[in-house]
Amino acid sequence: LYFENDYCEGAHPAILQKLTETNFEKVSGYGTDPYCASAREKIRAACACPEADVFFISGGTQANSIVIASTLRRWEGVIAAATGHVAGHEAGAIEFTGHKVIGLPQKNGKLDAATVEDFCKTFYADSNHDHMVFPGMVYISHPTEYGTLYSKAELEALSAVCHTYHMPLFVDGARLGYALVSEGTDVTLADLARLTDVFYIGGTKVGALCGEAVVFPHGAPAHFMTMVKQQGALLAKGRLMGIQFDVLFTDGLYTRISRNAIETANALKKGLAAKGYRFFMDSPTNQLFVVLENTQLAALEGKAKFGFWEKFDDSHTVVRIATSWATRMEEVEQLLELM
Repeated sequence: LYFENDYCEGAHPAILQKLTETNFEKVSGYGTDPYCASAREKIRAACACPEADVFFISGGTQANSIVIASTLRRWEGVIAAATGHVAGHEAGAIEFTGHKVIGLPQKNGKLDAATVEDFCKTFYADSNHDHMVFPGMVYISHPTEYGTLYSKAELEALSAVCHTYHMPLFVDGARLGYALVSEGTDVTLADLARLTDVFYIGGTKVGALCGEAVVFPHGAPAHFMTMVKQQGALLAKGRLMGIQFDVLFTDGLYTRISRNAIETANALKKGLAAKGYRFFMDSPTNQLFVVLENTQLAALEGKAKFGFWEKFDDSHTVVRIATSWATRMEEVEQLLELM
């Protein structure tokens, strides 16, 4: 039973079918084909942002590093939660572009606007700040690494601080589909387009073979596509991205398949709670963080696959159990029976 991540399956059958149907069509390369054009228009419509620039990039790490590097000036760094993906799980990809990740304290994976504001006030009050890395951008992910969500009010507060200090707000949306359909959320794609300077819609973890759709609501940096090419993330066969996102944004497919991950995660959460399992923190999305005894973990070896998260104490480990767009309720029932 495989619950290690939300990208272990291939792609939604509708995408595979469309790729097969269009396989022998001859189209232009590098994202200039009609499928990319159609996908861009559908994404603009979904975001209620008809003037947005939309680019397709091969993966999440590439999207993060290219967006950040193309937006920051050489003396600037990017603010992120200390637990943020760019701070801990990208092998120094951001620093590799010459920009520092400025890690700030977080709560349940989230950056608070007051924390960002305090940092900026302190930075500019220091007479030596010309000798320091300037805060040039704020990065958050929605959902966070802990599966938690920002509210619209929290995003509005962060956006206001960013405007005050002339810092773009960048939202990593690798799992954005799961955030948009989670119970209790009040954030929409239109809200992200209104409150951020750039965000991306994750495909890799939400039904696509690969790829992310990067959206600049107010226009992209100059020569952005050239920088995508320069950093090795521009596919000659751009049709692969266009077709996938065109399918995902037809007839609400992206939303519908995202909802499956939430429904199966909720069933799993309810079942584990009924069995007395302890949760490391509450997550409303498709990632559950469960505290297991090391002996339990050893007994499950070869029967169920989870993601290691962190050591809890000498005899317990926190594991991440992730559902996806493709998780079947029968798999959830089998896991609950096993545990």
